[in-house]
Amino acid sequence: MNRDVEIEIRTVVQALQDNQNDVEAFLALHDQDAVIVNFGGRRVVGRDALAQAMSEALGSPLADVRTTNDVIDVRLVRPDVAVVSCVKHVRDERADGEPLATRGSLTYVLVDHGGAWQVALAQTTPIAAT
Repeated sequence: MNRDVEIEIRTVVQALQDNQNDVEAFLALHDQDAVIVNFGGRRVVGRDALAQAMSEALGSPLADVRTTNDVIDVRLVRPDVAVVSCVKHVRDERADGEPLATRGSLTYVLVDHGGAWQVALAQTTPIAAT
C-alpha cells in the first residue's frame, strides 16, 4: 500500500476519535449509507439515523464515556476500499450505570470517494476482561 494512502486513512481514524462529541464533524467522516454497530450491539444504518443516535447519546450520561483507538492494521482490499483494525479503549466517567468493557475490537471499512475516505462500516466487539 502506498504510504500516503495509509496516512490518509489513519488521519480519518484519528478524526473520528477527535470528533466523537461533535455530531456534524463526526457525520462528515461517514458515507451516507454507513452501517455502525456500537459497543452495546446497537446497529444504526445511514447518516440520518447515526445523527439521531449520537444526539441522543450526547444528551445522556453516555456523553461521559470517552474512547481512544489504537490502529493495529490497515490494508486495502481494493484501491478504494480499506479495512482498518483497531483496539478501542473506553474510559467511563459516568456517575452511575452498568459498567462497560474497557476495551473492544473495532473494525472500520473505509471507502475512497474521490480522494475523501469515509466510513462505510464500523463494528465494535467488547473484549472480555482476562
